[in-house]
Amino acid sequence: MEIDRPSVADVDAIVDLWVDLADGQRSFGSHLRADANREAIRESLSRRIVAGGCLVAREPELVGFVTFYRESETYERDRTRGIVENLYVVPERRGEGVGTALLRAAESALADGGADVVALEVLADNDRGREFYARRGYDPHRVELERPVERETDTSEGG
Repeated sequence: MEIDRPSVADVDAIVDLWVDLADGQRSFGSHLRADANREAIRESLSRRIVAGGCLVAREPELVGFVTFYRESETYERDRTRGIVENLYVVPERRGEGVGTALLRAAESALADGGADVVALEVLADNDRGREFYARRGYDPHRVELERPVERETDTSEGG
């Protein structure tokens, strides 16, 4: 297996992997629509590829990808954060070290770019994903909470 930078010619194959990722995340409560975001993610991935914020695992077909970037410096911080945005390995190759290799390569690229801490998100119900990151030294830093909005129903006359 080889980890390398993709070319723009790889974008459609990576988009297909992202759609699989987004589709799988729906079972963990993700609100992202998979196929409906195909064009938007194609544009985003194209930008990541050109900027050097995407790596792929090949054998020679693509078996996984990771996207990442250095956080913008809008606010003064005591750390420079790198963000791992997406990490995906095709299901039949999970547990073989592909995800670990992609994550390490992204962490290395972020460190080379000046990051001294790496952050990422994983859905709360994705136990396997949370365990994967915990085994690699990731600890909870911030917890996002969510609840549905309850709308009051107007039962008055004329309402």
